[in-house]
Amino acid sequence: MGLNIREIIPRKDIEISDLKGKTICLDAYNVLYQFLSSIRQMDGTPLMDSRKRVTSHLSGLFYRNVSLLSDGLKLVYVFDGKPPLLKGKTHEIREEGRDNAVKKYEEAKDSEDISGMKRYSSQMIRLDKEMLDESKELLSAMGIGVIQAPSEGEAEAAHLARIKEEVYASASQDYDSLLFGAPLLIRNLTLAKKRKTFSGYVEVKPEIIDLDKVLNGLEINLDQLICLGILIGTDYNPKGIPGIGQKRALDIVRKYKQPVLIFESLEDQMMNLSEQDRFDWKEIFKLFHQHDVKDEDIIFSKIDENKIKEILIERHEFSEERVEKQLEKLRGVKEKQKQKGLDNWI
Repeated sequence: MGLNIREIIPRKDIEISDLKGKTICLDAYNVLYQFLSSIRQMDGTPLMDSRKRVTSHLSGLFYRNVSLLSDGLKLVYVFDGKPPLLKGKTHEIREEGRDNAVKKYEEAKDSEDISGMKRYSSQMIRLDKEMLDESKELLSAMGIGVIQAPSEGEAEAAHLARIKEEVYASASQDYDSLLFGAPLLIRNLTLAKKRKTFSGYVEVKPEIIDLDKVLNGLEINLDQLICLGILIGTDYNPKGIPGIGQKRALDIVRKYKQPVLIFESLEDQMMNLSEQDRFDWKEIFKLFHQHDVKDEDIIFSKIDENKIKEILIERHEFSEERVEKQLEKLRGVKEKQKQKGLDNWI
């Protein structure tokens, strides 16, 4: 779901090469759901092995991350821990959406509507413990850092980007990272390089968003940005305040400036919300400022080719030839790391 402030946020396209040698903390759940929804067969069903175990996420993690590692990036995946109680409404909405998608998928299947099957199947995805455990296992075997957040992964990634000198930025498709104070946010990092549209394929470039430039450009501070997000709708109050879009929310936070005055000016609209959609803005505001995070050390394990083969080829029947080609690239990454280590001693 996530916060949508795309229309008002300044951003800059970058090349992957601009990130060479830099450490990026990724919101793991965001990336996994992205792979699960996009890496699918023609009828919309995810990739699976012969035992009907979903492998779309493993395919995405392996092939896309090998590419990024080969380009010289250092990657750290941050996994969600216990969700805050305030996220309950979002989970309810997502469950309702999945249940509805299942019904529509079956209807499309009965009528042999392939495009409908593909559309609705991507809305049915769920992450289970086995998928998460294997994702962590594969990432570690690839020499990628893995961190378990106490709560929201994107909050932890933003925190590490703030406090760790070696972390350049956090990466997510969601703008919520900015509300958690991520100094630099990278979007489109793990997306395919080309996206299909009605008029053909378009190039998809990573883009970087600088929080300081956002605040200066919008002429607001972080408190006001958080309030703006709450007005539009976050994961903690998904519907926000109906009738208030991105530009109007910006006008409101600029006019009233202080959080208390901002929400006092909208007291009538907030009281008119249904009981289900009502929210305590102070609780949400506090959550963005004082989220449950920890000062985790970043550790990169050694690349373990045997473990990669065991997970992908032996467990899930990936093509040995295709996996081997990617392992050749990883060997190149390993050699570059060794050479850099030697250079540091000279």
